[in-house]
Amino acid sequence: MAALILLVTFGATLRAGAAPYADFVIDARTGQVLHQENADTRLHPASLTKMMTLYIAFEAITRGEIGLDSQVLISKKAASEEPSKLGLVAGQKIELRYLIRAAAVKSANDAATAIGEAIEGSEAAFARRMNRTAQALGMTRTTFKNAHGLTEEGHLSTARDMTTLGRHVFYDYPQYYNLFSRITADAKVRTVAHTNRRFLRDYAGADGIKTGYTRAAGFNLVASAERDGKRIITTVFGGRSTATRNDRVAELMNLGFNQAPGAVQLARPSAPDYESLPGTPGSTAGKTLRVSGLVNRSPRPTGRPRPQVPEGMIVALQDGVAEAVALATDDQAEQIASLVAGAEKLEDTSAEAPLPGGVSLAGIRPEPTPVEVREEMEDAIAVADTASTEEVAGMIAGAGAATPQDGADIALAASGKPAPGAEAPDIGANVEDLVVAAMGGGAASDANDTDMAPAAATVVPKSRPRVLDFAVAEAAEPQQASIPAPAPRPEVVVRASTSGGRHWGISVGQYNSRFEAEKVLLKTALREVETLDGSLRKVNQRATGYDATFMGLTQDQAAAACARLQARGSDCSTVSPG
Repeated sequence: MAALILLVTFGATLRAGAAPYADFVIDARTGQVLHQENADTRLHPASLTKMMTLYIAFEAITRGEIGLDSQVLISKKAASEEPSKLGLVAGQKIELRYLIRAAAVKSANDAATAIGEAIEGSEAAFARRMNRTAQALGMTRTTFKNAHGLTEEGHLSTARDMTTLGRHVFYDYPQYYNLFSRITADAKVRTVAHTNRRFLRDYAGADGIKTGYTRAAGFNLVASAERDGKRIITTVFGGRSTATRNDRVAELMNLGFNQAPGAVQLARPSAPDYESLPGTPGSTAGKTLRVSGLVNRSPRPTGRPRPQVPEGMIVALQDGVAEAVALATDDQAEQIASLVAGAEKLEDTSAEAPLPGGVSLAGIRPEPTPVEVREEMEDAIAVADTASTEEVAGMIAGAGAATPQDGADIALAASGKPAPGAEAPDIGANVEDLVVAAMGGGAASDANDTDMAPAAATVVPKSRPRVLDFAVAEAAEPQQASIPAPAPRPEVVVRASTSGGRHWGISVGQYNSRFEAEKVLLKTALREVETLDGSLRKVNQRATGYDATFMGLTQDQAAAACARLQARGSDCSTVSPG
């Protein structure tokens, strides 16, 4: 009874001020009402308004509408807002994160207006979104006119509605809630002090949320505190001073902790229900969200243009294959194999040694052909004058270069031996098949012989090297074999993969929003472009957050990428198939 008399007396003292009084106390875990007075009376909320401004900012960041590091251009309107303010200057640019700190900690009006304009383009449009969000949260008796809470006709709320908003701030965006308990914060322009630092320091367990004051509103406060597993949220409108308001809130907090049960089942507030708002079928926000440009897939980049092949290189290739044709006798099959393989190596290696005429292949790196196919072809041609046609055909087919029948024709062409009962083969007519088979390709195409001029030839990464088409065209007129066979070029050895294919990936961490995960993926891809080239950036949403991953790697690539990232101090773990 004495406690009740004390509460009534204290409330009467507060009501003696100019501003009307109201309060509301709930168990934040369940939403149970523990105490209320004038809880549904529409009053001036003052800077409690900024809880909604910040709630929408957190929402916009999570949805990818804007980022914490987005540069915000300060307008004349924002810069001219009345105190309390950060001291922003029109035309200045500042990151959104500093505006959020200033609004949450110092209750800066210029920062609040700048946040609204950055998200919606104007404060009027932002106020409309504030009202729609309030409706979606169940704040049925609240109307916002601005982003900061300075007194304006029709800008009203209630103790119940502001308590509801405070509960949503705590449960919907816990990753940002720590802002409201910071005694000081770096707002870039300067370090700012919390407007509620006295209550945060004096009341055990207090960790937020927001103060507000105007002459019309009086001294307002929405406070949250946790003790022994209980969390109480208390709202007071119309305090006569900071001290009397804080004392009243402390008294109501104690009442709440005494009445709240010790163990309850947590019942989080429901997410904002935008879709049920009248006249807004399918809506998901208080505006048309700018989400059409968000990255939802990351296609692999197209390959870089291949460099042009110098005319001197084409001439050298022509000479090399023509010489191979001229040497096509029974006892020179191995020289043919060497010359053809040499011409092949001109296509798949960037040897530093110059070709005849000083032409260098440095920097020209078409896609390599399988080493196994080349070696099997060389073996087949090398024994073409001693093994049977069937044996050679089988070796060629085993190498994957041709069918057995094609292999027989190639073997005959290489050895110069006619088939039984047949005329001597036309070496010039068959050398094209020989070259294509050596490169792991199929039958030749007439179209490839006419679609490229020698003076502007380009290396095309196909099975058949198109620069050899010109050699084939000249193969029908053998030349004297006066040029010695070129020295063997260093081979490009392709090590067989042991990873089971490009089904591996890496994870570079878990984040609170898709935007944060995408940003980390992009920064990592740019920093590790050599290691992660060709991989797919992917964000996986889980119950605990958003996983940032790179997929489409071999096991070796994934291990190498993680090793590089960990050496730079970044988190990384490999993701195995399945």
